[in-house]
Amino acid sequence: MRKITRPECPNPRALSKDYKNAENKKVLLSASNNKCMYCESYVTHISYGDVEHIRPKSRYPDLEFTWGNLGIVCSICNNTKSDKFDESTQYINPYQDDPEDHILASGALLLHKQGSERGQLTILEIGLNRVALIEKRFEKINRIQNAIDAAMRTPNNTLKQLAIIEILNESESNQEFSLCIKQLLKSHGIID
Repeated sequence: MRKITRPECPNPRALSKDYKNAENKKVLLSASNNKCMYCESYVTHISYGDVEHIRPKSRYPDLEFTWGNLGIVCSICNNTKSDKFDESTQYINPYQDDPEDHILASGALLLHKQGSERGQLTILEIGLNRVALIEKRFEKINRIQNAIDAAMRTPNNTLKQLAIIEILNESESNQEFSLCIKQLLKSHGIID
């Protein structure tokens, strides 16, 4: 889960009737780098992506067509979250919150930071440690770990630096599971 900058609504007129408007949805997808705002899986690799109501429209009907209440999620996170929402302990909203203030990655697992009930609730109720996600994160972590090992073994400094640049790219916010990769690179001292 990474911080997302909320773009301006490109078509407010369409939003007032259709929160799934294609033009608006395209902008939400672009802002999230085509990733689910919760689990960081690439949404468009397996589906069209769901427009998520951060505060569920069934419980907050007045927010159904409010741009600030919308985001992009995978269908699994959307269905798992459903209409759950606790006003006193809200889920992490990557458009407003920096998820790294609440959540950290320990290998392929996401953990809440000490004292962050919001992080804990987000992980548990949205299912951010479901088996399929852990397996996909582990595959990527393993691939990056192998690349780090190869980069550190080469005696050629130019090749090592080029390899490190490629490895660093994997922690950028546009990459799938970038939070986990960022933590991996921190643990190796590759980034601060």
